Amino acid sequence: MNASVPTRFSRPRFALLVLLGVYPLITTLLYVVSPLTEGWSIWQRTLIIVPIMVTSMVWGLIPGVHKLFAGFINPQRC
Repeated sequence: MNASVPTRFSRPRFALLVLLGVYPLITTLLYVVSPLTEGWSIWQRTLIIVPIMVTSMVWGLIPGVHKLFAGFINPQRC
């Protein structure tokens, strides 16, 4: 992408990409954690899953989306 061409950050595109990354991540975590936490309350399972999810998003998913899809989430202005 040419640095002199102005771009704009597209929140809807970014949200779509994060959704596409979060869905398989949370589904996998639920499959892994559920058998290990049978009989636990939902808040207890959530207490285990949320820190893993947040860490994965902050240091993995979101930087990856920004790097791999920079042109898609920062389209050139018309």
